[in-house]
Amino acid sequence: MTHKQIVTATINGELTEFLCEPHQSLLSCLRDVLSLTGAKEGCNDGNCGACSVILDGRLVNSCLVLGVEIEGREVTTVEGLAGWQALTPLQEAFVAYDALQCGYCTPGMLMAAKSLLDRHPNPTDGEIRAWLAGNLCRCTGYDKIIRAVRAVVPGTAVAPKTAEAPETADVLQTVLETASVDQVKEA
Repeated sequence: MTHKQIVTATINGELTEFLCEPHQSLLSCLRDVLSLTGAKEGCNDGNCGACSVILDGRLVNSCLVLGVEIEGREVTTVEGLAGWQALTPLQEAFVAYDALQCGYCTPGMLMAAKSLLDRHPNPTDGEIRAWLAGNLCRCTGYDKIIRAVRAVVPGTAVAPKTAEAPETADVLQTVLETASVDQVKEA
């Protein structure tokens, strides 16, 4: 019989305490214990990037990290990128450049892109491609995703904002919520 352990970590800027099994993945803790369903379970072996989060400033696959390993550490999930009232420029670019379709890979792609831009604020297209290589997308192809990331790099053209921007933000939120609901239904 295993005993649950208390884990205290900063998740999306908030000190959080939760109970988890010693063998439980961070992905499972985020989704099943903390109800943060943005990170998706795709492969559960670190090959698809759908579960990507930022742990202490480093991009990781949350399916490969144990929940107990984040004790005293800082985790940022896709839910921590922006508040519900506004999207980040990166999220806006994903919408403006149609860099999402089904939405399943989108949270992982956003986290990988954020991690890249945090470390390399002016990446080349080759660097963007290399950095996103750990994230699989079966719907969009990668060109639109590359363009969306490129759009937020200083000195490049940003997608024009239109009067439809709030509606577009609602579309992204709906896609992310729908993907989360579908994942819960499958579990």
